[in-house]
Formats: sequence, structure tokens, C-alpha cells
Amino acid sequence: MTVYFTTEHEWLRLEGDEAVVGITQHAAEALGELVFVEIRPNGTVVKAGESAAVAESVKAASDIYAPVDGTLIDHNSALADNPAQVNADPEGEGWIFRLRLTTKDQLSHLMDAAAYQAFIHKA
Repeated sequence: MTVYFTTEHEWLRLEGDEAVVGITQHAAEALGELVFVEIRPNGTVVKAGESAAVAESVKAASDIYAPVDGTLIDHNSALADNPAQVNADPEGEGWIFRLRLTTKDQLSHLMDAAAYQAFIHKA
């Protein structure tokens, strides 16, 4: 299972031609306790870098961007009742949405885990 990361602190776990997307532990800690997550409807076509969801915390609201082009096909419905699940397990059960990739070509623009760790420690 390959996991990629963005400079906007999203992660993408590739599962065939689909991807599970969420925010990183680093982003979850920076946002603070989430109180609401709004995800664009299934069937929405998104481009890389376009907002696919919004996470609201006690501190602020933050866009969650699509790491690659694709179509939203599912969302984590458990977040409606428990948005803090993102804080508890941001890179696992706190996933936010799934998308069907338009192409895998854009994956080469994302970071692997080692590159992401270097990125956040440099920032």
C-alpha cells in the first residue's frame, strides 16, 4: 500500500485506481480539535489543488485539497457525528474522502513519507 503526501499536508493512500485521502498528523495537530467536516458531494470532479472538503476546528476553518485530479466517490460518514476522529487517527480511521483517479501520472508530483518528514522539519 503506497502512501503519498502533499505540501498542503494531505495524504493519499493508493488502492488500485482509487485513493483514500485525509490530512496528516502534522495538520491535525496544527488545526486543533475538529468540530465539523464538510465534504463536497460524491460525483464531484476535482482537479489537483482544488478544495474537496473543509475542516473546521476550534481555531479556524481549513480547506482540504484534492492531491490529484479525480472524482469523489465516497466520504467518511462517521465524521458527521464524530469529526474529532480525524484528530484521534488522522492517517487511519480519520480518513476524509475517496476519489477515483483520472490518471496516476500526477502521483510523481507528490512526496513519499521520508520527503514529507524532511519537508515538515524544514518548515
